[in-house]
Amino acid sequence: MNKGAGHSNLITDVPGLNVGGAVDGRARTGVTVILPDDRAVCAVDVRGGAPGTRETDALGADTLVEAVDAIVLSGGSVYGLAAADGVAVWLGAQGRGYGLARGPGIPPAPVVPSAILYDLANGGVKDWGLDPPYRALGVAAAQAAGRAFDLGTAGAGAGAMAGALKGGLGSASALTADGFTVGALVAVNSFGSVVAPGGAAFWAQPFEIEGEFGGMAPSLFRAGADEWGLAKRDPRLGANTTIACIAVDAILDPAQARRLAVMAQDGLARAIRPVHTPFDGDVVFALATGRRPLPEPAAFSLTRLGALAADCLARAIARGVYEARPWPGTDVRCWRDVAGKDVRGLPLRP
Repeated sequence: MNKGAGHSNLITDVPGLNVGGAVDGRARTGVTVILPDDRAVCAVDVRGGAPGTRETDALGADTLVEAVDAIVLSGGSVYGLAAADGVAVWLGAQGRGYGLARGPGIPPAPVVPSAILYDLANGGVKDWGLDPPYRALGVAAAQAAGRAFDLGTAGAGAGAMAGALKGGLGSASALTADGFTVGALVAVNSFGSVVAPGGAAFWAQPFEIEGEFGGMAPSLFRAGADEWGLAKRDPRLGANTTIACIAVDAILDPAQARRLAVMAQDGLARAIRPVHTPFDGDVVFALATGRRPLPEPAAFSLTRLGALAADCLARAIARGVYEARPWPGTDVRCWRDVAGKDVRGLPLRP
């Protein structure tokens, strides 16, 4: 049974996790780093037709490395993959990472999977020549990691657009009656719409907890055949992506973590319409901090956590767009603009 959101309603409610972010406001882009206290079991599920990733092949259940040192979500498309370089160097300088051999002059090899989204055409200044900002942003995000972090136009969501609305960085958490914590972190840059047609009700509205993304009236939620709502009008290949990380404090093996990631992908389908298109690069990582064993039967316990992870991810998507604000000096359309015009005077829950 779900007892509601965690204390902070962030992925860092999961014990053993820190998150840091860094933004280049001039370029309208940013980086988010998920940093476990200790190396953590990780898996990934890729559903979008145009993904951009690093080291995801190393996360297979049949590969040598069973744990990671960090996960990086970044803007910048292919340039943003360099953010993981910065995080790997920062970790290695602290002696953190994988190593078959240890000794003087043998540095560890940090395992830092990452995924990127496309924010190159959002009007920010991208004249970086041979020196894109992402490696430095990765280092800065790792250095800033802590339990609290900003949502909305922040981190990897700084340059994002969610359909026709400003996208952003979202997070949510949930507690189970038997003491497990599930969390989600997402950068929403989708082709599809996060709101239902004709208003501002989020597709994820049925999963909302305590008005965390506006508390819209249920009567405003509808879904007609072939109606998407505020999707992007220009579905350019590779220009859209929702990248996310799900975390639990359970002890999981790589195969179980993979199943968690697969189930969590349903959260994207609950919150974005359409999703997993040829134009999106949707990627979900699953991270297990290994604090609590799964009760038997383990398969049923994993099923409960996977279902809750999907709900958390749907909520995090809505929260990221709900908290998003315009870039300074711009009038980019945000959720609150739509809500103010289309809700027929109904008050938003504070």
